[in-house]
Amino acid sequence: MAGARTKYRHLSRKSSHRQALLRNLVTSLFEHESISTTWHKAKEAQRLADKLITLGKKNTEASKRRATSIFFRPVELVPKLFGPLRERYAERAGGYTRVLRIEPLKEDQAESAILELVDSPKDMRFAMMAQTLARQRSENIPQNDITKTNLKKVLQFRGDKGKQDLEEMVQKFSKLNAEDKGVKEPLQGKVYPDPLNRTKGRKGPLYRWG
Repeated sequence: MAGARTKYRHLSRKSSHRQALLRNLVTSLFEHESISTTWHKAKEAQRLADKLITLGKKNTEASKRRATSIFFRPVELVPKLFGPLRERYAERAGGYTRVLRIEPLKEDQAESAILELVDSPKDMRFAMMAQTLARQRSENIPQNDITKTNLKKVLQFRGDKGKQDLEEMVQKFSKLNAEDKGVKEPLQGKVYPDPLNRTKGRKGPLYRWG
């Protein structure tokens, strides 16, 4: 329909710049499996990343050519997409990526987020589940229905190896919790590292982690 609003974020860029930005974001995502950026960029890059995973699962010559045209480093990432990642998400019908809100990363207080591939070694929910289990074990808290449901979700597509990885991470968190028992107050740190001392002369308090 002529004049209708487009159903995507322009990100304050012209089309060519926007496409280059999204290609750069998904290239970094598939290389590192987790990236931090603004909320709006993460949501737009998520759409392209999910499409790439779908291309990987199709595993045809046409899908390989399409993926090659998107990645900035196709020699490194196309084999990864059509190899380990295709096998990782073979049983998933969708939801290959996740966007998690985090505290602002820039001084302009722009909404920030983490964009990650689910079931990856850097999966945030997997780590949060391990941290929860470690705390419950140290404090002898029984698992409630919510914890059991979330545990089932994070292990649904990981198999026996996922259970082993979770137990190893729980042990790590348990060790860290034991070491931190003697700390009375959480350590404070600036949200924005300022090696150049740009905050000198400001009257307001520095932003800190809560």
